Amino acid sequence: MTKPNVLISGASVAGPALAYFLHRGGYDVTVVERAPALRDSGYAVDFRGTALDALDAMGIRDELRDHETRMRGTTIVDETGNEIVQLPAEAFGGELEVPKRDLTRILHRITADDVEYLFDDSITALTEDAAGVTVEFERHAAREFDLVFGADGVHSNVRNLAFGTNDDVLRHLGMSGAGFSTPNYLGLDGRGLLQPGKAAVYLFSTSPADRLTVSLSFATDSPALDRRTRAEQEQALRAAFAGHGWEAPRLLTAMSEADDFYFASSCQVHLDHWHRGRVALLGDAGYCAAPTSGMGTSQALVGAWTLARELSAAGGRHEIAYTAYEQRLRPYVAENQAAGRHAAASFGGEAPPSAP
Repeated sequence: MTKPNVLISGASVAGPALAYFLHRGGYDVTVVERAPALRDSGYAVDFRGTALDALDAMGIRDELRDHETRMRGTTIVDETGNEIVQLPAEAFGGELEVPKRDLTRILHRITADDVEYLFDDSITALTEDAAGVTVEFERHAAREFDLVFGADGVHSNVRNLAFGTNDDVLRHLGMSGAGFSTPNYLGLDGRGLLQPGKAAVYLFSTSPADRLTVSLSFATDSPALDRRTRAEQEQALRAAFAGHGWEAPRLLTAMSEADDFYFASSCQVHLDHWHRGRVALLGDAGYCAAPTSGMGTSQALVGAWTLARELSAAGGRHEIAYTAYEQRLRPYVAENQAAGRHAAASFGGEAPPSAP
């Protein structure tokens, strides 16, 4: 009997996790990723609740323990750097916290022998009929798949192609920001420093200890800067932090010198449905809760695990599986998105307390 042939767009967290579970369930899986290689950036990510069960289901929780950041808490400081209060590690981290690069490497390693990865490529068209989905790529020849999954982030290409919509399903939470690393000139060791406000600075060091991870966040009224050039993004950051003291001037200089700079806005994705025909969305592509929720990675893993289990329970009948997947996961997503909105407001964003 021929194995069902599926395509997943996105090789960060949700995509490889779904690839693992689907391969184990008897699917022939291909993952396409726009980046030329496995991404090696991102903050530390944490896991809570059901996400830990998903890690156990993949057999990687103990391995991830070896990469634990072991953060010891965060010190809140004022505009001059004077301490206001110390917060325990639990205030920002989950039950397990690791650098994102370690998670993505492990997920890739446990799937690479069984899953076909197409790096440096992207989907350009999806054409569905009764037999499946014809997928056209930028670089590879067109291929036929039984099912297609979008795990390609908040600005999902699959969502845009399959649903005919993109930015109008985004809900901006009033914050944008940049992340990068620089030498650990402050000598931080397992603790973070946070200067909150409409222009906020968060600094911490985990591994390697000689590097300082920097987050610069500021109030914005749209996610438009996400698509601007790095020079324009840096200009916006300099304007937002103009006149700020403490470490801001030195960090702005380090920003321009960083080779791992990335920029993103705090957005949520709100869709009436996470599937259309043979195409389904998961993780940030379908229901981003925003980084302020602290649940993005957990939500990606739980979404992948839930979707795979529902496909198995439905015997591969995607219409039944997709509906059950949404019904089971929506309460969890709604709770995480509410937490993301409230956290954004507390950090200086403009997010109202309820969903539209």
